[in-house]
Amino acid sequence: MSFTQIFNIANVFVLPFWVLMIFLPKWEITQKVMKSYIAFIPLALAYLYLFIISITPENAQALSNPQLVDIAKFFAEEKAAATGWIHFLVMDLFVGRYIYLEGRKTGVWTAHSLAFCLFAGPLGLLSHILTYWTTQKFFSSSDTKDTAEDAVL
Repeated sequence: MSFTQIFNIANVFVLPFWVLMIFLPKWEITQKVMKSYIAFIPLALAYLYLFIISITPENAQALSNPQLVDIAKFFAEEKAAATGWIHFLVMDLFVGRYIYLEGRKTGVWTAHSLAFCLFAGPLGLLSHILTYWTTQKFFSSSDTKDTAEDAVL
């Protein structure tokens, strides 16, 4: 299987998980699927494979003491770009899963944060943190505020 095929399959592979979390968060199957780490295994294996085939002795040495110019050169290669993209897919999905599970646990609305996370991972996490803090400040009893703030901080 070519790295282009792996890249394309990985892009499609993550979509059902995002659809479940955003559009069907209370569905029992969504809850069961998202409590599991199983979604990450194929993605992590794809990443491992691409990582191995994209590392050469020259770029391994350059990446051991990363400089921006070296990172740019590394990601200019298609194999390395596919590897980096799958890294984003895995980590964004992992953060999305965290947001989803925290939302289920705390009752905080997460659909908007998950959508941000799908398209711009760190912005989704920031959105969730701000939504959580806002919810705790304005819509929560004082008993749960102390416990919730301790959990986040």
